[in-house]
Order: sequence, then structure tokens, then C-alpha cells
Amino acid sequence: MPYLIDGHNLIPKIPGLSLESINDEMDLVEMLQEFCHRRQKQVEVFFDNAPAGQPRARNFGKVIARFVPPPRTADQAIHNKLSHLGAAARNWIIVSSDHAVQSYARAARAQTMSSEAFAQLMRESLIDDPMENKIRTEPAISEAEIDEWMELFNHQADENEA
Repeated sequence: MPYLIDGHNLIPKIPGLSLESINDEMDLVEMLQEFCHRRQKQVEVFFDNAPAGQPRARNFGKVIARFVPPPRTADQAIHNKLSHLGAAARNWIIVSSDHAVQSYARAARAQTMSSEAFAQLMRESLIDDPMENKIRTEPAISEAEIDEWMELFNHQADENEA
């Protein structure tokens, strides 16, 4: 199931991210990209207070970031998206700890998840797989070393046959 996310509601729930950061939105988008890659999910994330001149939507692969210009809010944009989805809203998970957002998500028959629960799901998904990032500790063998070993083994095989 794809996710609709209230971005500024989620950011403070993720360790290392802060609404005070100038790059908070893009930091979240990058984390969501990795989450989507690992979980094979799609996400639409909504952010309030889009600066003038910024595109209203940007596609980042499986993540679509929607920047909502004032006076509208991300909450209103999520509500509008759910209205446009109609019966298909039941196929989406709405991520927000805002009770109003959760309320109209349930009214649209969408599933809901708190920002805290989604942040935990992201943390679990983004934990590095120790086998994936294993650093090779043994040295690589050069072509010359392989040739020496092959010659040694071939010489020993010739001696054993004689």
C-alpha cells in the first residue's frame, strides 16, 4: 500500500531531523527514497509553507514531494487528495499524528498510522544489513600470485603422478 505523509508532522519524530534545519524536507525525502527502495513502496509526502517560485510537486522516483503554498496547508492538501481518490482511498495509509488528519483519513476509509509508528518502521527498514555493507578484510590476490599457485599445484600433481 502506498503512503500519504504529513511531512512536517513526521520530521520531528525522526532522530537527527529537525524542523529548524534548512534542509529538513530534502533530508526526509532522501530517507523516504531509501525506505521505498528497501520496502518496495510508494510515498507522497506533503509539506506546508512552500516558498514562492518552488514547484508544487517534485518527483523523486518512488517519492513524490508536494509543496503546499500558503494559505493552504499540507493537512488540507491531504484531505483534497483523499477526496479525489474516492473509494480508492482505502488502498492508502495516511501517516500523521494530527487528529484532524487521522479523522478525515478514517472517514475516507483510508488506513492511518501515527508519525511515531512510521518513524519506527523507517528506522527498522533503514538499519544497515551487516552482510550488505561487509568490508572485505582479506587482501585481493594478484594475477601473479594466482599463476604462482597454479604452477605450484600443477608441479605437485606432476610429481604425484610420477
